[in-house]
Amino acid sequence: MPDVENLREEITTSVQAELGTAWQVSDRMVLERIDEKILEAQRRENLSLAEMEKLRADIFHAIRQFDVLQDLLDDPQITEIMINGPDRIFVERRGRIQQTDFQFTSREKLENIIQQMVSQANRTVNEAHPIADTRLPDGSRVSIVQSPAALNGPILTIRRFPKSHLTMEDLVRLGSLSREAADFVMALARARYNIFISGGTGSGKTTFLNALSDAIPGDERIITIEDNAELQISHLPNLVRLEARDRNLEGATPIPIRELIRAALRMRPDRIIVGEVRGEEALDMLQAMNTGHDGSLSTGHANSARDMMARIETMIQFGNLSLSPEAVRSQIASAIDIVVHLSRLRDRTRRVVEIAETCGVRDGQVSLHTLYAFREEGEEDGIIQGSWEKTGILQKTQKLAAAGIPEAKSPSPP
Repeated sequence: MPDVENLREEITTSVQAELGTAWQVSDRMVLERIDEKILEAQRRENLSLAEMEKLRADIFHAIRQFDVLQDLLDDPQITEIMINGPDRIFVERRGRIQQTDFQFTSREKLENIIQQMVSQANRTVNEAHPIADTRLPDGSRVSIVQSPAALNGPILTIRRFPKSHLTMEDLVRLGSLSREAADFVMALARARYNIFISGGTGSGKTTFLNALSDAIPGDERIITIEDNAELQISHLPNLVRLEARDRNLEGATPIPIRELIRAALRMRPDRIIVGEVRGEEALDMLQAMNTGHDGSLSTGHANSARDMMARIETMIQFGNLSLSPEAVRSQIASAIDIVVHLSRLRDRTRRVVEIAETCGVRDGQVSLHTLYAFREEGEEDGIIQGSWEKTGILQKTQKLAAAGIPEAKSPSPP
């Protein structure tokens, strides 16, 4: 019986030695060399057709794609891939985390794959800089932690997104929010309300931001700013996409998010979309919202809408110690009109749990007025049941009126 694993390594090494790993070598040439080697092996080892086909795919993945990861990346049901060293690979499928049987043949092979990933996006990761974020060509988000920071590493986490982004209609169908709440928040986006989307890790902030962007009229000029380009906005012809850059091996100057926001303000945008604010760039985002760029959107990590306001305040003060807390809160309250908070519930579903309006500063804090809230009503077959209650009336109706959208779109009290 042929030792297919040894054959795989032997042919992979041989083809790489002949062709090298230079990207200028075509896929067709790589496959031709692989086929030649497999045919030679077949005459010696009497391989079956199924074994030959699997060898061909595995070797090509190892040379030109992402080795054992490629099958996982090709599985549309997998939303997260978690690699804890070369021999422990976990995936999230339908909201459940499970260990796979996939393994890399060596630590060096995993490290080579990581270098391939970061080099494609002109990023750097090494012992001096062991932590890096990047993205794959399909938009998947990649987080890397290597030695010496990772004791059982290299650690690789890949967050995958659908090939085409979910629409608000899809989110309603999936139970992420009600039809009424969806129509309401889409109307606010069309009317150029500044909307901030908050939530924990994996709660669906980027997915919701993509869906919300469908409300932006096609005649507007939009600039998106991200650490790693993930947003899937395709219906807007006048779209500018900017991406931050870390220092790389060539010593290129880093380009942080806040510098991109400042540059965007000189590019005549109608709206600015910042994929996520994590630090002192929060102040630049607020100033953009406060200086004529209504309808801007952004996201951030927080456990609740109220916590998001406190986190933005903290982010701003870290980089702008001269600003008083009162001035920062005033900026937040005047810049952000609406906060949409998402949560990943205990049944692994992602829901919009609150839509709130900012109402100035009261008692020294940014005041939030909840307009919609998700109320749990028990469980059925392990899935949380509930409904979205209207809990208040939108106070800031001027933008709706200016956009010619009836105030009936805003919720009435129960």
